[in-house]
Amino acid sequence: MIIAAHQPQYLPWLGYFDKIAKSDAFVILDRVQYKEREFQNRNRIRTKDGLLWLTVPVISTGCGRQPIGDVMIDNSSGWGRRHLLSLKAAYGSAPFFKDHLPFFEELYGREWKKLSVLNFHIIEYILKVLGIARPVHFESALGIAGTKTDRLTEICKKLGADTYLSGAGGACYLEEEKFPAGGIRLAYQEFTHPVYRQQHMAGKDDFISCLSIVDLICNEGEHLVESRIGDPG
Repeated sequence: MIIAAHQPQYLPWLGYFDKIAKSDAFVILDRVQYKEREFQNRNRIRTKDGLLWLTVPVISTGCGRQPIGDVMIDNSSGWGRRHLLSLKAAYGSAPFFKDHLPFFEELYGREWKKLSVLNFHIIEYILKVLGIARPVHFESALGIAGTKTDRLTEICKKLGADTYLSGAGGACYLEEEKFPAGGIRLAYQEFTHPVYRQQHMAGKDDFISCLSIVDLICNEGEHLVESRIGDPG
């Protein structure tokens, strides 16, 4: 059994879902520390003027080192309306944008309180769009006591996994020896980003990779997306 795990990201990129598709179950790491200026509360889309960051404002002043599952959204600025308008401006003429517009209108029409709940709602929707059916667990519900690499080996043992699938970047920080010591095989995700048609693209050499998954589903549609990720099973 292969387990993958990751923090709940906002409008995650294609590689995030490729990793889920290559695993047998996925764990949302909602007890790891929230990090600013990463992808937990923001992501990028392509517009006619170039890249645009969509950022969910959060309440951090006086909160110290928070687990991501505790981070609250600052709803005082009308960020949801801005994000919806930005998506409409960027992808309104994309072939499949209208298929997803009802979801975006529902998403940004609600007032979300917790960042992790917002992110998981988006992840759930994208998994359905891509046809990826995998059990999803929350770290907070598993009673995990370890930190860093110990957190991951404990998750594997708790769920009866014999393999942990890490993103390629894990090689820079994982204590690799702890996996075989615990009877767990460590594997690294192999993912080559595909080139596909994008809005506002001058030619194939003008492609921008690693954008939010929104860019792909609006331009390609789910029936073409499946060929861009690991076997969705």
